[in-house]
Amino acid sequence: MPELTFSWGHTRRFNAYAPYFKKVFEQRVQKISVDAGFTCPNRDGTKGRGGCTYCNNDAFNPSYCNPEKPIDQQVREGIEFHQVRYRRASKYLVYFQPYSNTYAPFVHLKELYETALAQPGVIGLVIGTRPDCVDREKLHYLGKLAKEHYITVEYGIESIYNSTLERINRQHSYKESVEAIHLSKEYGLNVGAHFIFGLPGESREMMMTSAEEINKLPLDSIKFHQLQIVEGTTMAKDYALRPNDYDLFSFEEYIDFIIRFVEKLNPGFIIERFAGEVPPSYLAGPGWGLIRNDQINVAIEKELEKRNTWQGKNF
Repeated sequence: MPELTFSWGHTRRFNAYAPYFKKVFEQRVQKISVDAGFTCPNRDGTKGRGGCTYCNNDAFNPSYCNPEKPIDQQVREGIEFHQVRYRRASKYLVYFQPYSNTYAPFVHLKELYETALAQPGVIGLVIGTRPDCVDREKLHYLGKLAKEHYITVEYGIESIYNSTLERINRQHSYKESVEAIHLSKEYGLNVGAHFIFGLPGESREMMMTSAEEINKLPLDSIKFHQLQIVEGTTMAKDYALRPNDYDLFSFEEYIDFIIRFVEKLNPGFIIERFAGEVPPSYLAGPGWGLIRNDQINVAIEKELEKRNTWQGKNF
C-alpha cells in the first residue's frame, strides 16, 4: 500500500472525521443535538403526508432534545450531558437534527441559529435538512455566518435513484439534491450528505454503482447508514406485508459491502459515519443486536487492514 496520509496528517485507511476536526480546531469538538420543532414538506401536506416511510425521529433523539424547551436551554443541557462523558471537549457545534431544519421563514431561522451561536463554547452549526428546503436567501445568510463560524449544511439524499425516492416518499428528485449541493458550495458552506443502503427496490449492484455518481458531488463529508426497519413507521407496515422487497444486510454482509464501496469512494470525502444505530426496542425487522457504532468502526478498520485496502483505492 502506498503511504496513505490525508491532508490533516493521519494515516488511517479512510478519511476519518475525528482527525479532521482535531486538525481544524486543534482540540476535541462535540456536537450538541437540538430539536427546534421543525417539520417537513412531505409531512405537513405541502408536498405530501406521513414523511419519509423509514422515519421515526424518536429512535435517535437524545433525551435532552425537546422542542418544548427553548434552543438556549437545549444547548446548555446538551453541554452538561456531554461534559460527563467527554470532559476534554470545551468547544461545541449545535446540530439542528430532527426533520428539515431550514424549513421555516427566514426570520425564524435567523433567530434560532443566532441564539444557538450565542451560547458559551459554541463555535458553529450543523444543519440537517432536505435539498428542497433551501434557497439563495437562506444560503447567502449561512454563507455570511460561515465567515466567522463553522457552518455545515447536511442534506438527506438517501439514494441517487428517483424510483427509490418516490417509493420512500421523499417528494424530491436526485436532481434537486445535486442542485442544492452545488448552490451551497457557491456560498462557501461545508456540505455533508447522507445515504442509506438497503432501501426497497435497490439491488446491491445498484447501491455499489451509485459510488460513481456520488463521487461527482462537491461534498466535504458523508454519512452512510444501513437500512433499519423502525417501529411506528410506514416502512414497518410495508415490510410486514412485503418482506421480500427488502434486501437487509447482516452485520458481516455490510462490513464486506461498505469496504468495497469505500474502495470506490472519492478519498477527499470525510467519512463521518459508516452505519446507523437504533435501539433494539425500536426495531421492527432484523437488527444487529447490541453492536454499537464504535464496534462497527473497529470491525471495518480491522477488515481494511486485513485486505490491505483503503478509501479511494479504486477511485
